[in-house]
Amino acid sequence: MSLYPSLEDMKVDKFIQAQAAYESSPPLPAALPESSNAVPAEAGGGLYPKLYPELSQFMGLNLNEEEIQHNLSVFSVADCPGQIATRPSALNYMTAPISGSDFGIRRAEIKQGIREVILCKDMDGKIGLRLKSIDNGVFVQLVQANSPASLGGMRFGDQVLQINGENCAGWSTDKAHKVLKQADAGRIVFIVRDRPFERTVTMHKDSNGHLGFVFKKGKITFIVKDSSAARNGLLTEHNICEVNGQNVIGIKDPQISDILNSAESVITITVMPSFICEHMMKKMSSSIVKSLMDHSVPEV
Repeated sequence: MSLYPSLEDMKVDKFIQAQAAYESSPPLPAALPESSNAVPAEAGGGLYPKLYPELSQFMGLNLNEEEIQHNLSVFSVADCPGQIATRPSALNYMTAPISGSDFGIRRAEIKQGIREVILCKDMDGKIGLRLKSIDNGVFVQLVQANSPASLGGMRFGDQVLQINGENCAGWSTDKAHKVLKQADAGRIVFIVRDRPFERTVTMHKDSNGHLGFVFKKGKITFIVKDSSAARNGLLTEHNICEVNGQNVIGIKDPQISDILNSAESVITITVMPSFICEHMMKKMSSSIVKSLMDHSVPEV
């Protein structure tokens, strides 16, 4: 069973499979004798047109066959014996005829499993991290730009499972910050799970450059019928946390729109249920989030 980044990827792949199956099937015998006035068969298509519609007209997307053939091989990964094991990536097993060459999907990916992050404090004795206790777990509430936490790959919404070998389950926000304050400046070891409250949705701009959703103050308020947002299951009452892996929390709506408009045709947004996002950001002023939060584009 194949996995796909988006419904559009799945539909195009199904059409390609159907076309390949048709072209590989033996030709049917002619029902009528050949005539000199017969219409010549299309190259590679027999007596019948291609089974899928013209790609440039499919689902309102601007596509071409060369790009699709290139993208089909992007996510394929061969086993390389002897290499050090890395955290599993669902992208390694996806078929992506449209989205294959898009870096936003890789930047936004929420990987399964846990990872170790080792940080040290800066000259001011800080690591640029604020934590928040939610449902007996400890989560990253803010990552300061250009801080040790940012450089170490910590992201808003990550769950901190351990700090220096101590389990964080049941800790209060105050205790988590106290442990960080008392930790040795040269080495702090975190065990982290990627953003368990968040999910990613990959969408495709139509020929007018639209994705098909409306948002206000970062919260999705309306989904356009038959749009890419609707096809791929984007929901209202969710807050936009990232666009193509870039954190947009604390950024004004016009700036988020600029990021969306300037992006390529494939866009992956990371969303979180609004009630969780509001709880996570509670008691933290918008000015602090806007001025301190790391809004840089992560490296792939």
